[in-house]
Amino acid sequence: MEQRVISELQRTSAYPEPTSSIQLLQTHISLLFVTDTFVYKVKKPVDFGFLDFTTLDRRRFYCDEEVRLNRRLCPETYLGVVEVRETDKGAAFYGEGRIIDYAVKMKRLPAERMLDRLLRENKVDAEDMRRIALIIAEFHQNAERGKEIDHFGSIEAIRQNWEENFHQAVEFVTISLAKQDLMVIREWVDSFLSDHADLFTDRVAGGFIRDCDGDIHPENICLTDHVCIFDCIEFNNRFRYGDTAADIAFLLMELDYNDRSLLADIFLNAYIDTTGDRGARRVLDFYKVYRAFVRGKVESFKLSDPQIPAKKKEEARKKAVRYFRLARGYVLRQKLPPTLFITCGLMGSGKSALARELAFELGMARVSSDEIRKEIAGIPPDEHRGDNYGEGIYVRSFNEATYGALLARSEKHLLEERCIIVDATFRSRSDRLEFRGLTSRHTIPFIIIRTDCPERVIKQRLEERIKNTEEISDGRWELFHRQRDEFEPPDESEGRVVVADCSRPVMDAVDEVLKGMGLL
Repeated sequence: MEQRVISELQRTSAYPEPTSSIQLLQTHISLLFVTDTFVYKVKKPVDFGFLDFTTLDRRRFYCDEEVRLNRRLCPETYLGVVEVRETDKGAAFYGEGRIIDYAVKMKRLPAERMLDRLLRENKVDAEDMRRIALIIAEFHQNAERGKEIDHFGSIEAIRQNWEENFHQAVEFVTISLAKQDLMVIREWVDSFLSDHADLFTDRVAGGFIRDCDGDIHPENICLTDHVCIFDCIEFNNRFRYGDTAADIAFLLMELDYNDRSLLADIFLNAYIDTTGDRGARRVLDFYKVYRAFVRGKVESFKLSDPQIPAKKKEEARKKAVRYFRLARGYVLRQKLPPTLFITCGLMGSGKSALARELAFELGMARVSSDEIRKEIAGIPPDEHRGDNYGEGIYVRSFNEATYGALLARSEKHLLEERCIIVDATFRSRSDRLEFRGLTSRHTIPFIIIRTDCPERVIKQRLEERIKNTEEISDGRWELFHRQRDEFEPPDESEGRVVVADCSRPVMDAVDEVLKGMGLL
């Protein structure tokens, strides 16, 4: 669509109903014109191989398909297909002029009830996830199936989708995807398909290959009185026909991406209870890798779109990097048995940033001494204390209570056969030995991550931290030297020590840890 037409469609007079404003949103394949009460979705004339919207007839056909298919899960929202016409006053969604394009017309859903926003605002509870699970479970149980659709659950079809992904991602290597990560994912996918062909054969035989949605993620779910799941894949049957496990894997992956894995567990349990599909668990990790990789690829496509501003492109690049690293993380965690990690380093040395990123990528639980300490003291996490070194909530008795609570929570997760990382200073050898003793009792690996950072960088971080109202740590530069003087560095006699240079970007530090563990 020409820029002139896009500009003209941002006039309020271009719409058949009154509206006070027009908001333009973009994806890599669509332009969305949002009025006060409706959304008009126009397909960009693009050809990505897996979709082709380059002709007017194709765009009209796929607009019709979008309405037909989305009415399965969100019937009241999709109103129909309308023409974009060339009028004497410019492009408009009404009139008698020449048809220059087509648009899907939808009712505008309340932005404040979109699942992605609710997740950010921490307003999603267990009952919400059960409602969503029930809707998707019933949809899958009634979705069309047959021999043509079954083909898309075959190893051949799955491999074709992956080969297309790998081919299209090559241009983004070093931009949003590390070359090594592409190799790690590709090798794992090839091995999984070769070693577990029976899993995919069983899924086809069990009737789990259906005409699904193909795009179930938080941005496409609205929680009103009814659960509305919209914007399914209409442009390519190959991406919609597939395993029901692959369909829910998208939502599960996105919940992991948004650090809501507990909600993912609730959803999955409710879905399986409704469908009885317990075999889905055996292929979910494979499909979560697929979904994260595709999401990284799609975000990367925005980098080549001349209509997307530079700021939005950089946001898309950062998201793509994170999705690709999550895909790699799903692969690496297959090699990792239940393990106890502890950080060990001075205040401001990067422990918390490293622990958060490592927990995200490897799907580990994380507990923080800063959070536990304030929880024990009964004060809000973001309330900063001006206690001197070794005083107030940092006296010896508080330290002992904090590390005792960290130890208890670590054992709980290890008994559930989950990896956990404990984010704390661990300045004394005796504290570290308590945790090593826990791993000895349960016969699991124990890894100490020593965070190193130059003092000038630490000083800068601690001074900037004071200005951050969301920062939970009370660490300050005037306390640093006392802690440094008391610090007892770990050695190999205590367990496996992996050193991370945390003066570098946190993702580089994570890679250093993973290489030190032999995972990369």
